Amino acid sequence: MLLLLPVLVPILGGLWVFHVKTEQARQRVILGILLATAVLTLVICLLPEQAADLLTIQGELRLALRSDLLAKFFMVLCCCIWAPVTFFAFPYIQHVGHERHFFTFYTMTLGVLMGLALAANFVTMYMFFEMMSLATVPMVLHGATASARRAGFKYLGFSVFGAGMALAGYFFVAYYLAVPDFVAGGTIDVERAAAHGPMLLVVYCLMIVGFGAKAGMMPMQSWLPAAHPVAPAPASAVLSGVITKGGVLAVIRVTYYMFGPELLRGTWPQAVLLILALSTVFVGSMLAFREKQLKRRLAYSTVSQVSYVLFGLLLLTPGGVAAALLQMVFHAVAKDLLFLSAGAVIHSTSYMRVDQLRGIGRRMPVTMWCFTLAALSIIGIPPMAGAISKWYLLTAGMEADVGAFGTAGLVVLIVSALLTAGYLLPIVTKGFFPGKDVIVERREVGRWMLWPQAVLAAAAVLLGLFPGGLIEWFSGFAAGLF
Repeated sequence: MLLLLPVLVPILGGLWVFHVKTEQARQRVILGILLATAVLTLVICLLPEQAADLLTIQGELRLALRSDLLAKFFMVLCCCIWAPVTFFAFPYIQHVGHERHFFTFYTMTLGVLMGLALAANFVTMYMFFEMMSLATVPMVLHGATASARRAGFKYLGFSVFGAGMALAGYFFVAYYLAVPDFVAGGTIDVERAAAHGPMLLVVYCLMIVGFGAKAGMMPMQSWLPAAHPVAPAPASAVLSGVITKGGVLAVIRVTYYMFGPELLRGTWPQAVLLILALSTVFVGSMLAFREKQLKRRLAYSTVSQVSYVLFGLLLLTPGGVAAALLQMVFHAVAKDLLFLSAGAVIHSTSYMRVDQLRGIGRRMPVTMWCFTLAALSIIGIPPMAGAISKWYLLTAGMEADVGAFGTAGLVVLIVSALLTAGYLLPIVTKGFFPGKDVIVERREVGRWMLWPQAVLAAAAVLLGLFPGGLIEWFSGFAAGLF
């Protein structure tokens, strides 16, 4: 029952939020739900691993939850990101309008993510994965414009199609599983699968491409630059910072808890998926460099940066997994901050394009300093957190036995870092040093939109200065997968 509470509290609480009429009461309810979810997450993390069967569908096909280390990590990440974004969203969505509708689905999404993290087997994970898509589409559709409808249905189409590919793969691979639940190291019965090894590899490749759609991996990445410009900034923050990581979580479960790294290492799917991941890193950075619309530029950046995570995972080494999880955390912090800062600028000025931001650093200095710190982390400049994860990714790539992919990863990641500097730093320099002919009046957003940015900016700095605890934990976790 304990494992079900962090799932039910936000989902049922979201329905309660919809029926609360006054703004102050609604905010108290939302904060109460968030606090309760965080406390439940803390309790689950402090207790030994728990398991709970929810429903038996037929035979071994059942819905079940389990609080293993990966589940605990993802739950903590979700809560840590949700808290500052929630406070930022209160004044932002009040300005945008339709607060009840937004916060209903926003709150329910947190519960769905808790379920996705705790899923003990593929069937449960698939159910929550699809629920995640359905719960987040209304946030993309929030503006109710024609472009928002197109983006929302595109996002839904890509998500459902990708998850459908993964489900079709599971129908084939389920027969070869020694046990139905996820197990670190993989559950494929090698003897039973020996005669159909080539087909299993095809199935694995299709499943990763399917779940990779949510993570923004080519060839199904185009929903991200479509959805982010039309979604409210808090929705963009959680879409980029957490929802894409839901796709990464599914990739980890399929790769390391179903198939297993030993079965996949050195195979053609590993090579194909490494090519897709590195291609996504480069193409995403190039498109971001060319993009003039601010939020779409940040969306292309997410396409690129999340595939850094996939590259580390697909190396199929402990070092690659540890580096990927570091990038997962540091990207979530920095990209959430970038989207919140962009949202603050849009809220204050209605400027949507990069070429409109000359002098914005003088008008909104706190916001732009936070944006700058996030940009430095995304680029990978020390001592920011992003520099740590990128260094470990480069090291893992060179140490892995993946042939030319190690060198290719080094080249692509360095080129991507240069492109990232090329599309983020000009915003900063022109914002703070616009020239003598630009005169601006200081007009910063309110404190409820500033302090969440300040908290995330401080996290990006402190995680870069003191990453030892995370590195040690992720290294131990990764070793347990092999």
